[in-house]
Formats: sequence, C-alpha cells, structure tokens
Amino acid sequence: MTPAIFGLSGLTLTDDERAFFRDADPAGYVLFGRNAQSREQVRALTDDLRSIHGRERLLICVDQEGGRVARMKPPVWPKYPPGEVFDRLYDMAPASAIEAARLNAHALGLDLAEGGITVDLHPSLDVRQPGAHDVIGDRALGSEPMRVAALGRAILDGFARAGIAGCIKHMPGHGRAMADSHKELPTVAASAEELELDLAPFRALAGAAIGMTAHVLYSAWDNQNPCTLSPTVIGDVIRGSIGFDGLLMSDDLDMEALSGSVPERAAGAVAAGCDLALNCWAKMDDMIGIAQVLPAITDQARARLDRALSVGAAMPAAFDNAQLLARRDALLALA
Repeated sequence: MTPAIFGLSGLTLTDDERAFFRDADPAGYVLFGRNAQSREQVRALTDDLRSIHGRERLLICVDQEGGRVARMKPPVWPKYPPGEVFDRLYDMAPASAIEAARLNAHALGLDLAEGGITVDLHPSLDVRQPGAHDVIGDRALGSEPMRVAALGRAILDGFARAGIAGCIKHMPGHGRAMADSHKELPTVAASAEELELDLAPFRALAGAAIGMTAHVLYSAWDNQNPCTLSPTVIGDVIRGSIGFDGLLMSDDLDMEALSGSVPERAAGAVAAGCDLALNCWAKMDDMIGIAQVLPAITDQARARLDRALSVGAAMPAAFDNAQLLARRDALLALA
C-alpha cells in the first residue's frame, strides 16, 4: 500500500486512473467539488473506488467544514454554517453551542456517509488570533482553547454518530499565521511558551483518530522546516508534547507553502513522520511520481489507518437528517 491520499479528476474514474490506483494501491482518496454533482453520482464514484481495492471500509475523505469550505454544495446538499456560528452561541449558552455543533456534525456526517465518504477533514482546532490572516478566520471555533476543544469534541462525536471519522487540523496550530499557506509559507515567531495556547485544544483531543499537519514554520521549534517537513515538530511536538498517536496526514502537498516537486514534498513529509501524504489535484504525473518515491506504508501507519477507519463503523445511520437540522437551528436561534 502506498502511504498517500490521491485526488480524482472528475465525476467518474478515467481508465488511466483506475489502472493506476489498482497498481499503486493508495491508502485513500480525497474528493472536491469537481467530483460531486449529485448524491447518486458521488455514491457510484465511491463504490467504484471500493471495488478497485475490495475494501468496504476505505479512506475516502472530503473538506466539508461548512461556510466557505464546502465541496458538496447546495442545492444538492444543505448549506452548513462555519465554526464562528457555534463560537457566538457559546458566548450565551455553552451547553447549547456544544449540542448544536454535535447535531450539525451528525447531520453533515449523514450526508457524507450516504455518499460513501468515510472521513471529513474537520474540525479545525486552530485557535483564532486577532490580526492573523483570515485563511482561518470564521472557520475557527473560537479564540479560547478550551472552548475550541469542547466544540471540536462535539463535532467528532457527531461525525461518529453518523458513522464517519473526523480529522483534527492544522496541527500544531494555524491560528497565528500571518499568511495563507495555500500561497506562501507562513512563519510563526511566537515563543514556545506562547505556543502552549495553540497546542491546548490538540492536547485535549489527542485521542482523535486522524490529524493533519500545518504547512507553517514555527521558529521556536524548527527555524528551517515547516511542520509538515520537520521531524522535530512532528516527533517532539505533535507526537511528544501533544501526545497524538493517531493517523497523521500532511496538508495538501500542492500548496505553495512548500518548495520542491510534489513527489519530493511527499517523500519529505513521510520521512519527517507523516503517516500519509495528501495530494489533492489528480495530476497523473505527480501521482505516479509520488508512488515511485514513497516506501510502502509502515506497519505502524497501517495499524493507525485501520483504527481510524473503525471509528463509527458500527454506528447505525437510521436518523432523520431534517430533524437533526431543525434541532440545531432552534439552538442557533438563541444567538
């Protein structure tokens, strides 16, 4: 098995993709808007992926946070709110905000499970900081670490009730970044003591099944390499100080924060300690290059993958999505 997550070019698999995926045997796949036209089409696409590998429980993920980060859009799928909405409600009624976040994630998760998707790349546990770049912005669950952790835990629970796994991101924290890592490499110059605030939500949810790294350089820990490519940050901070022992994937390797070719970035991420390299854009040359340079998945990473895919797997999906959303909306109306 290749320790990579690959993107798909369209609504159905091409013959070249099907042949390559069969040979490369990637650990999983990621869907984008270009892959989602209708509920029936998404389910057919994910069923096709499962048939290639003969694995019913396959890592098929999507970035479906709500707000401006939504790959599956109205009118086919409901519009879900950004994290800031639950943060505002928390100011008035913490317990109601937590329940609203759980109901929202449960309903969202049912949409994904219906389409055969097994992982949502959410929640973001980045602590919002004043004056930082708005690449996180209203996606954040708050500016107080334990509030972020409480809402993040509710989201993971809601997903599990729908039979899918969540992914905590962007470890060890993107909230201070003054640049968009999609476009350039952000450098965070905060001290290790100051960064304790950023680590707190991740520590609180260190038992999560899946996590994602940040393409951010933290000068207090490693002044040469961004987290995704830093054995120090991954080993000492994410695995050590935070105590995360789940499946760790890189953020998208096509992002301009990283230098070198995409296969070189993938090799660097896995060498630094990422279990899986995430490559979203379905460029066949890049995917072939990644498959050529990466070693086979390690036994430890394979065990983490298996644990991650067991999250929520036995949970029934017999819930009324509309009823969940109505209960959520009644709580959000309090704010």
